[in-house]
Amino acid sequence: MAHSHSHSHPPADENGRRLLLAFGVTTLFMIIEVVGGLVSGSLALLADAGHMLTDSAALLFALLAVGFARKPPSGRHTFGWLRLTTLAAFVNAIALVVITLLIVWEAYQRFRHPQPVAGVTMMAIAFAGLVANLLAFWILHRGSSEKNLNVRAAALHVLGDLLGSVGAIVAAVVILWTGWTPADPILSVLVSCLVLRSAWQLLRESVNELLEGAPVSLDINALKRHLRRDIPEVRDAHHVHVWTIGEKTVMTLHVQVVPPHDHDALLTRIQHFLAHHYEIEHVTVQMEYQPCSGPDCELNSLPSGHAHHHH
Repeated sequence: MAHSHSHSHPPADENGRRLLLAFGVTTLFMIIEVVGGLVSGSLALLADAGHMLTDSAALLFALLAVGFARKPPSGRHTFGWLRLTTLAAFVNAIALVVITLLIVWEAYQRFRHPQPVAGVTMMAIAFAGLVANLLAFWILHRGSSEKNLNVRAAALHVLGDLLGSVGAIVAAVVILWTGWTPADPILSVLVSCLVLRSAWQLLRESVNELLEGAPVSLDINALKRHLRRDIPEVRDAHHVHVWTIGEKTVMTLHVQVVPPHDHDALLTRIQHFLAHHYEIEHVTVQMEYQPCSGPDCELNSLPSGHAHHHH
């Protein structure tokens, strides 16, 4: 049995800096919104400040998770604390769903009982909010954010506010021109539906990681066929397990091979194949010369659906 892994670490420092910057921008604007709400007597602005408070909490939680992920592996936590970032994404996704449902309920109440809205104040704060959220979203959405579920979760929180700011500007324009206040709850519901769709996708991905599921982009049966086709000495692969910890894809597998002249050279070819074609660099390979026997040999032989793999 042999073991290989990459020494390249996830860009935790970069993610941490981006989360810290976004947390600062969001928290600063939340304070401005609270002051603006108290000065103008606008309950709507104070309510939105409460929404910004949940974003600040989500960003702070994500920031703490990145810090924990830096902790080195130990005898008890052999992968370190990388999984904590996935847990943070899971909690953030649930919070997003709950917040969205609360917004929809509040919109329903306002549609039944319209409230007076100060259109000019609403427009000014909404526009300032759009600028602040665009800045925070840009900070979070560049670099490695697509691969890091935790940063994506935080970016989704900010995206919710960004879309909310756009909706508030449109609603403010309608209210200023026509005086029709139901535009406010109607646009809130439309924005909530967009956020809910993204939150649900994030929830599914984080649950898949927490349940040790294989990456959704990976078809294990196709990987086995590809391995046999590219490396003729490999007759079969079984006991294949793939899962994700943080941003690291981890794999273990047994391969039945033709007895090689150079064991280490064949092992290196298998490891290079997995790293080059599937970006799996943390892999444990057990090489065997006899066919697999036992009830678990067909573990990965079930149909794998419509997943695809990378070339």
